[in-house]
Amino acid sequence: MSDNWPDRDPGRFQAEPMAAGQIIAIANQKGGVGKTTTAINLGTALAAVGRKVLILDIDPQGNASTGLGIPAVERSLSTYDLIVSQTPLARIRVPTRVPGLDIAPATTDLSSIDADLTGEPTRLHRLRRAIRDDSDTGPRGGYDYVLIDCPPSLNILTLNGMIAAHSVLVPLQCEFFALEGLSQLLITIREVRQTRNAELRTMGIVLTMYDRRNNLSAQVAADVRENLRDLVFETMIPRNVRLSEAPSHAMPAILYDHTCAGSIAYQKLAAELLAREERALDAVR
Repeated sequence: MSDNWPDRDPGRFQAEPMAAGQIIAIANQKGGVGKTTTAINLGTALAAVGRKVLILDIDPQGNASTGLGIPAVERSLSTYDLIVSQTPLARIRVPTRVPGLDIAPATTDLSSIDADLTGEPTRLHRLRRAIRDDSDTGPRGGYDYVLIDCPPSLNILTLNGMIAAHSVLVPLQCEFFALEGLSQLLITIREVRQTRNAELRTMGIVLTMYDRRNNLSAQVAADVRENLRDLVFETMIPRNVRLSEAPSHAMPAILYDHTCAGSIAYQKLAAELLAREERALDAVR
């Protein structure tokens, strides 16, 4: 599959040095690769080390909202209102049980957003307009990180997320079929950068559901690292029962069991992300 990469030079995808108020779209058009798990637990891990974090749930399934303990009955306003009606974020966001971590929840209303915005010339820029100029998420806003949990498709919602973001974080399941869409996703990121959002970069690839007992997991990881090199985070997220159980208790795995392998991996991922940021900033000082 290595012949199918859109560009052999990973530097063409590399993120610019990051600063406070970074907006990161967590995206992959394939479902079940760990996007929501990554949004919830990376957000929690960043909040645990003193960063102020907002998760924007723009997946109609609303799993990030449920996984952070926001029941459907308490989502009178949602990211649907943020995008379609441009309702101020301050009216939509809600605190979670994690200090320093807020969420703008999602509802199933998002599933009709394509039809609801038909004929709207700025429909791909609605989320960007809603959050880039917001006093909380804009350049002088109070959040250190805004994590956008995108749906598992390259639809209008994911494109809104990419156009609003500074960078894209791609969770990639360590299985063969998960690789099939990666080239297309990287091409889409490049196209969005060229046509809609010149700031957009790929922050990196996070290998998820890694099973060290499975030779295929190791082969997939080696192939991705060979082709995308430094773009791939060193930290790999293992297959872990406690990670799977935590959403049913409406809490991040890091709260559910902070000693499990999955929780430890996400804490390491947050530390690696912050270390990358610091090195990048040092390089331009």
